[in-house]
Amino acid sequence: MQTFTPTQIEPVAEALLDGKVAVLPTDTVYGLVAAPTQEAAVDRIFELKNRPKDFHLPIMVAEAEELHDLGLEITKHAQALLDSEYIPGGLTLVLGFKNNAPRPAWLEGRHEVAIRIPNHEFMLKLLSEAGPLLATSANRHKSKINMCILPEILEDLHSQPDLVVDGGKLSGRSSTIINCRYKEISMERRGDITIEQIEAIISNG
Repeated sequence: MQTFTPTQIEPVAEALLDGKVAVLPTDTVYGLVAAPTQEAAVDRIFELKNRPKDFHLPIMVAEAEELHDLGLEITKHAQALLDSEYIPGGLTLVLGFKNNAPRPAWLEGRHEVAIRIPNHEFMLKLLSEAGPLLATSANRHKSKINMCILPEILEDLHSQPDLVVDGGKLSGRSSTIINCRYKEISMERRGDITIEQIEAIISNG
């Protein structure tokens, strides 16, 4: 297992695009990250988390404009949240696909996607270099460990990732997840951003 610092953007991007799996710091918690085009790396994320494969992995992007390239439908509520102060940040949006819109081969068979734009300098630079990445919390499935502390994460995972970026002890918690596919939004996971804050954005949109 190789260890990098948050200043080493290029070698980390190259490793991911070459099929490696990484534990990386974000603005919320550490994440398990792989390039979506690398099928073996994606499989390893499920192995490391001991997670059933019918749980689809979220996607991180550097900019909202990239969502159109993924064939995703940006609803009115989703656009209001994308334009809000909470993005980039600890807010994940669940989006569906436009009818008959082209999408990358690695998204075939999926009906919805959870996406996030992190408010984190290292991750934003990495995403700009590597393109969209699959990223999920760096813990075993249903584990309650502190995902802000790297040594605890490495001890908890089923086996070691190929590389880690040591961002020290993080101070966040998992992002708030809002489903924007339907007429009414719904909260799928509570994070630091509350439903009241989300509804305030929607009502003013």
